[in-house]
Amino acid sequence: MRQNYFKNAALLTGSDVVLRLAGMGLRIWLANALGGAGMGLYQLVLAVYGLFVTLATAGISVAATRLLTEELSRDKAAAHGMLVRLVLAGLGLGGFAMLVQLATAGLAAKWWLGDIRAAAALRTSALGLPWMAVSAVLRGFFLARRRVEPNVLSQLAEQTVRIAAVVWALTRTQGWPDGSRCALVLAATALSEAVSTVLMGLFYRREAARCFGSTAPCPPREVSRRLWEILWPVEGGRALSSALHTAENMLVPACLAVYLGASGGRTAALEQYGTLKGMALPLLNFPFGLLGSLAVLLMPEITQAHIEGQTARLNALLDRMLRLTGYFSALAGTLFWVWGRPLAQLLYHSPEAGFYLETLAPAMPLMYLESMVDGAMKGIGEQKAAFRYSVWDAVLRIGGVAVLLPRYGMRGFLAVILLSSFYTCAANTGRLLLSSGTGHAFRRWLGAPLLAAAAAGAAGRGVRRALAGFPAQGLPGQLVVLTAGGTVTALVFLLAALPLGLWEELRAVLRQAKTGKNRGK
Repeated sequence: MRQNYFKNAALLTGSDVVLRLAGMGLRIWLANALGGAGMGLYQLVLAVYGLFVTLATAGISVAATRLLTEELSRDKAAAHGMLVRLVLAGLGLGGFAMLVQLATAGLAAKWWLGDIRAAAALRTSALGLPWMAVSAVLRGFFLARRRVEPNVLSQLAEQTVRIAAVVWALTRTQGWPDGSRCALVLAATALSEAVSTVLMGLFYRREAARCFGSTAPCPPREVSRRLWEILWPVEGGRALSSALHTAENMLVPACLAVYLGASGGRTAALEQYGTLKGMALPLLNFPFGLLGSLAVLLMPEITQAHIEGQTARLNALLDRMLRLTGYFSALAGTLFWVWGRPLAQLLYHSPEAGFYLETLAPAMPLMYLESMVDGAMKGIGEQKAAFRYSVWDAVLRIGGVAVLLPRYGMRGFLAVILLSSFYTCAANTGRLLLSSGTGHAFRRWLGAPLLAAAAAGAAGRGVRRALAGFPAQGLPGQLVVLTAGGTVTALVFLLAALPLGLWEELRAVLRQAKTGKNRGK
């Protein structure tokens, strides 16, 4: 069992890295194909679409994994019946979300987003919601069966179809209006969801023969009550959080348009919004996916230590998680702070995106720590507190957007992001430490990584000045400068960080993985 756990962890981590790389490549290509204004319109559509995705999938995904795990451990006939009920519930939720989005697409585009061009994209994206909901149920079934291969393969196929369809559509529609091209991108997304669900169905057909055999489904006990007890809090909580974030994403371009009234108005606002949300922020968030292996190794251990009341072990695990996250995020932040502008110029030909990367890079330790701490809080049963803090953060962000953006423009929004990262990191970390009884050690978690970051940043800036005269107008020259400069910066960081505690933590994680493999033999 333990050996299978680490095999699944390695498979999930590897596939996650591949999917993130592919998604990042698609987003970079999409940003260049649509341009700043087109990317801004696309991000607005995603803000509303995300709310309906939450409605269609959030609760049913959690319910499928939890309820099928319970039933498979007791009665396979009841588990078969539960799966049938869950698929019907998924179809109901996905179909309802699709109908509501189709019915409100015109109103949402006109009154919520303030841009009627978004209506077609909202309508085409709605067609993928039922497929997405059914796929969420089947993914839950395979997770309950401890089978990750079908989920991984279906997601790889989904991403492949999406990339191929988007590239095929946009390369043949150059010069078309932004609204039409965004609709084609969302249509490709709906197509990829359908392909993924069909593939999941084929995997299920084979797995069902092994799992259920000829066992006929029978009604599970109290299925409606158990399903409702999961759907209501999960759907309600995530829908509220998603609605608040949607409101923020709709408010940002409107407030920016007020600030830019004399210099481009809404068109300029959409361009700036698209540059930040569609170009800079995805790059800043991309390295966090590489922390997936750390989360896979530590989060189940944290949950087990909490359940068994092993306070000392829990404190040691939390200390390791916070320390390693601090080092990783400080390295990523240093690289973006030093090389963000050349990277943005290479990928997007956008000095503005480079400015955003450079400005937000110092906040990356706070952003990454907050995300890891949020997962740890759910592992020790503090999900209500995490949700409460996220709601307060969303409310405060909306207030900050309404107050600061009409006066200071995008610089005001950057200030909102920085303050939001500080609040959520401080609130979640404080609650985690209080609930777990872990003493703070901020010098270990942030002090030592920041010392290494300072050394690496100084070295990186020196290398950047030294390479300033290198002929890097073409793509090969830019790649050479970025590769050489980034490598030197990273090496200096590692050389400074290893004696400050990084080597100690890496050895502990490697020992844990080795012990787990030996136990599985």
